[in-house]
Amino acid sequence: MILEEIGRPYDPAPLDFKNNAQYEPGYVAINPKSKVPALLRDDGTLLTEYPVIAMWLAKTNPQAGLVPVDLEGETRCAEFLDYVCGTVHPQGFTRQSRPNRFALRAEDEPAVVAQGRELAVKYMNVIDSGWRGDTWVLPGGYSIADSALFFIEHWAARRFNIPLPPRLATHFAAMLARPAVKRTLELEGLPT
Repeated sequence: MILEEIGRPYDPAPLDFKNNAQYEPGYVAINPKSKVPALLRDDGTLLTEYPVIAMWLAKTNPQAGLVPVDLEGETRCAEFLDYVCGTVHPQGFTRQSRPNRFALRAEDEPAVVAQGRELAVKYMNVIDSGWRGDTWVLPGGYSIADSALFFIEHWAARRFNIPLPPRLATHFAAMLARPAVKRTLELEGLPT
C-alpha cells in the first residue's frame, strides 16, 4: 500500500500463508525470519518488520508526505506503528488466526480465539478513544500510521466480523476510497 502511495515501482512476491510458503527454502533464503513483510532494496539489502519498512519508505520518499516532519509527529507515528504491530496484531488477531501458537493443547484453542477477539475489541476501543486526528490517525493528515491501522481494520471487518468503533469505521471507509488502497486490495485478490 505504501509503495502504491508513493508510486515507486516494485515487484510484488505474495506468499501463500495457508500452505506455509514462508517456511519454504526459497523464501527462508531471502528472509530467515520467515515473516512478512520483507523489502529487498535496490542495493540488495533486506529490510523486515512493518514499522521499519514503512518508516524507511516514507523517509526515503519525502515528497509523498507519509511521515510527519516534526519530532513530536514522527514520535507519535512510531508509537502508533509499534502499538498496532507489536500489540494489536499479535495479541488480538494472531490469537484468532493461529491459536495453536498460543495453546499447548488443541482443546484450549477456542479459549485462545475468544481471548484474541476480546483483546482485539479492547485494543480497537483504546485506539478509538485516544484518536488524535480527524479522518486520519494523526492530526497532520494521512501517514504510514493509517496503513498500519487499515490492515487490522480490514481483518476485523472482513475476516473476523468484529464491528469497528466509530472513528475506526470512518477511517476504514476513507481508506477504502483511496486509489492506492484499491490497487493494493486488487493486487491481493481481495474485494475493494
